[in-house]
Amino acid sequence: MGSTRVLGLSKAFHSHSSLCNRTRVFPRNPTVVLRAFASTLSPPSKAVVYEQHGPPDQVTRIIDLPPVELKEKDVCVKMLAAPINPSDINRIEGCVYPVRPPVPAIGGYEGVGEIQAVGSAVKDFSLGDWVIPSPPSFGTWQTYIVKEESVWHKINKNVPMEYAATVTVNPLSALRMLEDFVQLNPGDAIVQNGATSIVGQCIIQLARIRGIHSINIIRDRVGSEEVKEKLKKLGADVVYTESQLEVKNVKGLLGDLPEPALGFNCVGGNPASFVLKFLRQGGTMVTYGGMAKKPVTVSTSSFIFKDLALRGFWLQKWMSLERAKECRVMIDNLLGLVCDGKFKYELELVPFHDFSVALDKALGKLGSQPKQVLKF
Repeated sequence: MGSTRVLGLSKAFHSHSSLCNRTRVFPRNPTVVLRAFASTLSPPSKAVVYEQHGPPDQVTRIIDLPPVELKEKDVCVKMLAAPINPSDINRIEGCVYPVRPPVPAIGGYEGVGEIQAVGSAVKDFSLGDWVIPSPPSFGTWQTYIVKEESVWHKINKNVPMEYAATVTVNPLSALRMLEDFVQLNPGDAIVQNGATSIVGQCIIQLARIRGIHSINIIRDRVGSEEVKEKLKKLGADVVYTESQLEVKNVKGLLGDLPEPALGFNCVGGNPASFVLKFLRQGGTMVTYGGMAKKPVTVSTSSFIFKDLALRGFWLQKWMSLERAKECRVMIDNLLGLVCDGKFKYELELVPFHDFSVALDKALGKLGSQPKQVLKF
């Protein structure tokens, strides 16, 4: 998925200051050398790095990285914004996520930036273009990135930067899960837990656009009625707290809604069981996360008498360089919905220098918070 060159990252962690010093040794004609510097090297960068896996709030730090040489097919991008996703946290923790960059590493996986400089052989990009890494690639939590032009996808600059920065991992997951497992038609229904997550909010809206009803499950919390109203404004048909589903016959709560053929689970434990209870005969539950860190438990009768199917979804496995063109078309369509006012989700832009605060919010230390997006 393209590697970020930072003049040997492992060395940069320990000797980046000496590297920077070496780049600043100018001969007698500084004007000529400065022009060469600007045309062949990126600006110095600040980056969130970790040298070992562990708790993100303990192993990450911001360091200065030296300039990077631009090769003929390279693009230097000044990052504008990048989110802190649960998968980013999992990669830093290291014990759960199956694919992660070798340490030492720069955090982040998606984001949006503006082209700062291009190599001599780059034809399809101009200075000032907005681009996203597509498919996403490691190392977006830094102020400047140098990667080959094939990594980048040009997007409309009219899109709010926070949506451009977050369009791939969560909205694209929602879109693929709605389309890849069960043939849904207008009037059908889906059920999901974790409905307040970004993926959950995206599923509600994409389902509504297609005329598909949504049954949504949220955890019990202070202000749950307000949360329900927010989700209904996005297009949710019904929203239940987990405690409301501690009844024998949850399907009695459906009213005129059809039994859902497809369910989504990002929590595990009891919330996953609630999804299964709603599913119709032969229904499918897709698991794409495990926020409760508890297993999915299914009764024998659900398999034998209801013939339920359990599937899993992982966006990184679905995406590949061979699918880059297909992904980019879908991303453009999603960003078009944003520009048309038909697609939104809760985000909070946080200055990059306040990374530790944003990380604490993303880790849940400060209660329920919107998606944290670093602004560079």
